[in-house]
Amino acid sequence: MKAIIDRDGCISCGMCVDVCPEVFSFADDGKAQVHAEITVDMEDKAEEARDSCPVSVISIESLM
Repeated sequence: MKAIIDRDGCISCGMCVDVCPEVFSFADDGKAQVHAEITVDMEDKAEEARDSCPVSVISIESLM
């Protein structure tokens, strides 16, 4: 699975980074970025990060 962030809508709240730092981090511009694919053991945390985003700019897609 992979996460996608609409960085134009990101408000840099940090919720995704707090919930799932294995997948999300802050870029140099202060906005969230995806830095890793979602492995099976990270799926729940990545989905929680997506669901916690106050501006709903995170989506998760299957690689298949």
